[in-house]
Amino acid sequence: MLILTQADVERLLPMRDCIEIMSSTLATLARGDAVLPLRTVIRIPQTRDAFGVMPAYLGAPKTIGAKIVTVFPGNHGTELDSHQGAVLLFDRGNGRLAALLDATPITTIRTAAVSAVATRLLAREDASALAIIGSGVQARAHVEAMCAVRPIASLRVWSRNSEHARELAAFARDRFHLDASASPTGADAVRDAHIVCTVTSSTEPVLFGDWLAPGTHVNAVGACTPNAREIDSAVVVRSRLYADRRESALKEPGDIVVPLHNGEIGPEHVVAEVGDLVIGRGVGRRDDQEITLFESLGLAIEDLAAAAHVYEHAERTGAGVRIELGGARHASH
Repeated sequence: MLILTQADVERLLPMRDCIEIMSSTLATLARGDAVLPLRTVIRIPQTRDAFGVMPAYLGAPKTIGAKIVTVFPGNHGTELDSHQGAVLLFDRGNGRLAALLDATPITTIRTAAVSAVATRLLAREDASALAIIGSGVQARAHVEAMCAVRPIASLRVWSRNSEHARELAAFARDRFHLDASASPTGADAVRDAHIVCTVTSSTEPVLFGDWLAPGTHVNAVGACTPNAREIDSAVVVRSRLYADRRESALKEPGDIVVPLHNGEIGPEHVVAEVGDLVIGRGVGRRDDQEITLFESLGLAIEDLAAAAHVYEHAERTGAGVRIELGGARHASH
């Protein structure tokens, strides 16, 4: 078995490559060449913490495996990531465990890359003003991802941690030469933005519908459970809504589950999956005044596709560490 560390993954999975991998993966899903059960999540009693298992099969390239992950929101602001775990890849020919990869960088990079795919398909072509609510690892990854697909010139950041917001703005100025600054409120950050990304661990809305200007594209990334919301119902109602997977969007995120339960929207409010747009089967933005919304859930096939890419490059370059974990018959058995 090959073990690949965080540094290995970051080196072998550049953002621009990952964007194309995610586009292809979502297209494969849209064509029906994937097996993707809803994730299994165990809530740790008397905490906000969770343990999740996300198995999947992807038909192109043929990949089987799972991501196993813990989510500990209390890690925000510490030396530990809130999402930690591993991606397990199994040999598609003989079923042996082929590789174990650090899930943290895979999750970070592929999540932002999927947002980039949605943004490339849904945001206005001339979108140059970016707003980000949140200032953690995903915020940095989303700055890079948005700059890869649109001519971003300015960035406004709002975070409950104003110091982290200023640090993100400084990162964007230094790395991408953006006109970047921290805003005193979320409304100030979002005002006149062309693209808005919410990348927080909040359980209550941090983005409100009456803040959004016509023509805005929103990537809602942080909420993936029914009791968590980053956006209020007005954002959803005002928007033309897309998801990475329709079934997941209607069952998992509070962003969608709450207005659905309250009768403010129906299931048909999800216009299409992003993969439908990739293969030309769905209709995206219809004019420059529409507000579009991508609800990102994160899918196991995205993790597997990214991990398979890293594994294949590692095999060619000799990266990683090999260990004997069993699975082969030995005479002593």
